[in-house]
Amino acid sequence: MKNLLRILLEGAYTNIKRIFFAADRVTDMELRKKILTGKVEPTPKVAETPCIGCGGCSNACPTGAIQMKDLEEPIEIAEGLIKRQIPTLDSEKCVYCYYCHDFCPLYALFGEPGTIHPNDVGIVEFDVKEAIEKPVKIPEEKLKFITQFLSDKSIIEREKTSRE
Repeated sequence: MKNLLRILLEGAYTNIKRIFFAADRVTDMELRKKILTGKVEPTPKVAETPCIGCGGCSNACPTGAIQMKDLEEPIEIAEGLIKRQIPTLDSEKCVYCYYCHDFCPLYALFGEPGTIHPNDVGIVEFDVKEAIEKPVKIPEEKLKFITQFLSDKSIIEREKTSRE
C-alpha cells in the first residue's frame, strides 16, 4: 500500500510539473499554439497531381471511406487517358488497412509511392505520363489481381479479347 501511494504521488507531481511549468515538453511552441487555438491543419491524404483517377483505391476500401470527387475540368494524362475524378478520404471512416495505398496502380504496378495514404501521403514526385507511355512488363497474375479493384474494367476486357 505504501508503494502504491508513493507511485500515485510521484505521478501527480510529474503531471503538475508538466501542466504548469511545461516541463519535459517535446512539442515546439508554434505547434502548441496551433493545437491550443484549433488551427492544426491535417496532413494531405491524396497527391492530386500524380493520381490518375482510376478509382482503384475507392473500390478496394472495405469501409467506403474513399469517395471519388469529380474534377471541375478533366485533365488529359496521356493520349486516351483522361482524369475526371480524384479520391477524397474520410478519416473518420478509415480503419487504416492501407488497401487504398497498396492497390494504387502507381504503387502496385510501378513500385512508386501510392498517391493516397491514410496517414500522410508525403511528396509524390512521379511523371505519370512518362510511366504510362513506356512499356512495362507486368506479370499476368499481378495484373488480374490489381484490375479487379479498378473502376475501369477495360484492361481486363482487352486482355480477354487478345486471348480469343
